[in-house]
Amino acid sequence: MLDFDLSKMALIGAVALIVIGPEKLPRVARTVGTLLGRAQRYVNEVKAEVNRAMDVDALKGMKNAVEQTGREVEHSFRQAGSRFEQEVRDVGSTLSGANGSADGSGNDGVIAFGTTKPVPPPYRSPRKNWRVKRGATPQWYKARGNVRRHILSASARVARYRPKQIPGA
Repeated sequence: MLDFDLSKMALIGAVALIVIGPEKLPRVARTVGTLLGRAQRYVNEVKAEVNRAMDVDALKGMKNAVEQTGREVEHSFRQAGSRFEQEVRDVGSTLSGANGSADGSGNDGVIAFGTTKPVPPPYRSPRKNWRVKRGATPQWYKARGNVRRHILSASARVARYRPKQIPGA
């Protein structure tokens, strides 16, 4: 593309020095440098945007493949469930046909597939009993183990443990 070696750069610099002049050359060089920097940042942003777009397309393809697989698995589970439900109905109908209805309802205690309701667990309060927790360790044991019962701020600690001043010294 553009092949700049040291001799061409020196020739461009010499021509710029003659045409622009030594007073304006540093300001023009700074301006050209900032413009080149902006151009490079713009090109890098465009490259990053293209890469992101390609990644998004790849992710969309993967998403579609995963969704298709999920639909296939769901379909197979639904088919297996319907076959199982049909077998349960067949077994229930053969049992009711062989035994007859004991209570006259015709189902002989056979519950249809999927009609049971789940029983929720009993309610437990989320709060802990802080009195039991606080009273679990005796105060004499905490004092023996040098466990702090009261927290002091840094300034209060300095005031408490400051060496005593000897009057007149």
